[in-house]
Amino acid sequence: MREIIKVVKEKLVAKYLKNGSIKNYSKRAKKFKPRIKARFRKNKQIIGKNIGNFFDWVKGAELVELKECNTKEDPVRPELDNTFRRSYGRKIFGVKYKREIHAVMCFAYTNEIPKSVEELDIMSQDAHLQSTLRGQNVGKIAIAYTVWSKKKGGGKLIVKEVFNKIKKSNHLNRLVTLSPLTDMAYKFHIKNGAKLISVNETTQNFEYKVIKNKKY
Repeated sequence: MREIIKVVKEKLVAKYLKNGSIKNYSKRAKKFKPRIKARFRKNKQIIGKNIGNFFDWVKGAELVELKECNTKEDPVRPELDNTFRRSYGRKIFGVKYKREIHAVMCFAYTNEIPKSVEELDIMSQDAHLQSTLRGQNVGKIAIAYTVWSKKKGGGKLIVKEVFNKIKKSNHLNRLVTLSPLTDMAYKFHIKNGAKLISVNETTQNFEYKVIKNKKY
């Protein structure tokens, strides 16, 4: 919060003094000081209100499993219909706040890391068939193959909530993505704490390190 206010203050000072020299600083400072203070107070109030609103919605949000999603909103893989996203143990999760979904993430469960959607399909089908021998626990690796946000902060929040859910799981031990080969995907996952583990022909895999609490 202090850093944000500091940046705003510096920009306001620069705005009013950008056409002046150091020699004229004291004269201009006396003239614009009241205006700078007024603008600073106003911007401080706006920033404080926006940050407050952001944390209010974050605290009130919850992770829910969805039966379907609007695939046209998916910026990564809109061609995958809801049947695909719900077959062979695959799941759709959303961050819900005040009856609205603000972010969506789709998963498949596998025992290996896929490098394409085709491999994802095959591996998740195989893991699903094997699950009949493991008490319906489908796969050991959660593969997030698409994520999008409809509200600022939603993408980061759903990553955090899904990460916590996997940490509590009895059979999942890895959270890996099947991401498009774009700078946007790279920056998003790196910023949220993931590590790039593979660059493929048309995709890239990031992994969020899962450290589970030991049971004694």
